[in-house]
Amino acid sequence: MERQSCLNDLTLPVVADTSVIINLNASGCAEAILDALPNRFLVVSEVRLELEEDRHTGRNDAAALTDLVASGRVEIAQLGDSGIQHFSDLVTGSASQTLDDGEAATIAYALEHGAVALIDERKANRICTERFPALVTGSTVDLLAQGNVQAALGHDRLAEAVFHALRHGRMRVLPHHVPWVVDLIGQTRAARCPSLPRSVRSA
Repeated sequence: MERQSCLNDLTLPVVADTSVIINLNASGCAEAILDALPNRFLVVSEVRLELEEDRHTGRNDAAALTDLVASGRVEIAQLGDSGIQHFSDLVTGSASQTLDDGEAATIAYALEHGAVALIDERKANRICTERFPALVTGSTVDLLAQGNVQAALGHDRLAEAVFHALRHGRMRVLPHHVPWVVDLIGQTRAARCPSLPRSVRSA
C-alpha cells in the first residue's frame, strides 16, 4: 500500500517537534532519511532544550541532534516577533487548549515562516485544525513516507526504520496512517509495537 505524504511541496521548509527527532533517531537511519529529503529541515531551539532536559532518561537524542546539526542536515531555528506571539498564545490558557513548549514553538515557527509543522500528538493536531486551518501539518510517518525517502531506503530498509521508530521511539501513529504502517511492517511486527492501537496489535 503506497502512502501519499503531505511533504509534496519540496520548496517548503519542514520544522520538526521533539517526538519527530526522537523517532528519527530511533529509526536507525536518520542520516539517510534526511539526505533523501529535499526540503530544508529545521528544529526550533525549544525542541533542542527539551531533548537536553531528557538526558536523565538515558536517551542520547540531544547528542544525536547535535551531530545532525554539525553535519548540516538539520538547522536550529529561532522564533521572531510574530512567532513569539503565536508561541505565547499556544502555551497560555486551559490545559485542553495549550501545548508544551516544543510543540508550541514548532507550530509558531511554521506559522511565522510558512513551513510544514511535523507534530505527532493528537491534541496538537486538533488545535492546528481548529485554530490554523491553513497551516500544513504532518507527522513522523509523513517524513518516512515522503517519496524521495521511500525511494532512497527501499521497502525493506524503510520497514525496518518504521519498526524501530515504533519499538524504540514509541512513535505515535495517527489513525489515517495506521493501515500504511501495518501493511509496511507486517502484522507480526505490528503486534510488538505498544504505541500502535490495541485493535491492530491483537488482530
